[in-house]
Amino acid sequence: MTVDIKRALREPPRSSDAAATRFLRVAEGEGLVDVAYARVDSPLGPLLAAGTDRGLVRLSYLEFRDEGATLQQLADDVSPRVLEAPARLDPIRRALDEYFEGRRDTFDIDIDWSPMGEFQRRILEATAAIPFGGHLSYGEVAERAGKPRAFRAAGTALGRNPIPIVIPCHRVWAAGGKLGGYTGGLERKRLLLELEGALQPELGSG
Repeated sequence: MTVDIKRALREPPRSSDAAATRFLRVAEGEGLVDVAYARVDSPLGPLLAAGTDRGLVRLSYLEFRDEGATLQQLADDVSPRVLEAPARLDPIRRALDEYFEGRRDTFDIDIDWSPMGEFQRRILEATAAIPFGGHLSYGEVAERAGKPRAFRAAGTALGRNPIPIVIPCHRVWAAGGKLGGYTGGLERKRLLLELEGALQPELGSG
């Protein structure tokens, strides 16, 4: 694949919706799309969702990361064949809408774990198993991942969670019942926990 084609895949023509649709159809027909992405509106601000044939591979808070930087990281970590294809992300967009509207408490969505190292995957799999409305400490997550002494490393892995909300790192708290950090900022962590009933609004507003 030439450099020009790579650039075209990352920056499809925007002169008209019809042209973009034709471009996408041709690219998909030729097997030139490895990573599809779409912007997603949410009560927590704009998100960028990306998926592969294996499942959801990225969900980023755009406020904290430039869209171009996120797409470049996807190109580096997964494949340079990245294309905006909102229809392919419709399942995750619907699931997120239902979650924020209080109509969903689990995400039955396939995850593409392939860009993650073994340790991070084990930590995030343990995190994904925390039920709606529940929480664990970093140490408890490390223990469930089979690495009971690696609670600090667990915190680092959670801080690099590429799929927040769906992999609910907001449900992991620091020792002593403190909320700890969060990739989307502490206020977003509080809001997610309040939505799930794990934190009372009046206790999380200070």
